[in-house]
Amino acid sequence: MLGIIGGTSLLFSTLPSLAKKQVDTPFGNADLLTGDVVLLMRHQRDLPPHRINFRANMAALALAGADRIVAFGSSGSLNRDIAPGMLVIPTDYLSAADIPSIHDHTVAHVMPELSPELSQELHRLVPGARLGGTYVQTRGPRFETVAEIAALSRSADLVGMTLASEATLARELGIPFAAICTVDNYANGLADGVLTWDEVLEISRQYRERTGQILNTIIRQMA
Repeated sequence: MLGIIGGTSLLFSTLPSLAKKQVDTPFGNADLLTGDVVLLMRHQRDLPPHRINFRANMAALALAGADRIVAFGSSGSLNRDIAPGMLVIPTDYLSAADIPSIHDHTVAHVMPELSPELSQELHRLVPGARLGGTYVQTRGPRFETVAEIAALSRSADLVGMTLASEATLARELGIPFAAICTVDNYANGLADGVLTWDEVLEISRQYRERTGQILNTIIRQMA
């Protein structure tokens, strides 16, 4: 079954008609929307990024039968060539924040990746998206400093607060994972003026129909 993770970019989009279901996991419970696909909204219960229970969310998707996952991620651009409003399918990631693990009582090392096959499939379904680039995760909820962005931009193209944790946990669970990122702003130091959360929300609102159409295309073609 296809699992989908939605975030800020889906806040204003029309979601498919699915049944709400709470799933209990060893790491806590999570609310899912289930039907032909299983959809998880990562900011459920109005959680900011630093309080998301990534382990419960990913375990709930696995318990619900997700055997591949596509995540929508809101991101800032670290690259002048990647402008707000663009769509990017990243092919690698790094993290400036701690990443959780489901392995608390055993030694288990995984080789992290964003699934090349799923990423190519996403690019086929969303041909206007840019395929390739590195996503870096920071902890949040604050935006990054100008100095942090200057340092991160040397090794990454996008910055966000969620995808590296989700991708790593999916790998630990043996579930192929890919992401499509909406670019909501230039990061701090690249943006003109002061970057605000309201601006991020406004971009999500502006592109709500496009994001909803992409979601429906993914469900129709991949479920």
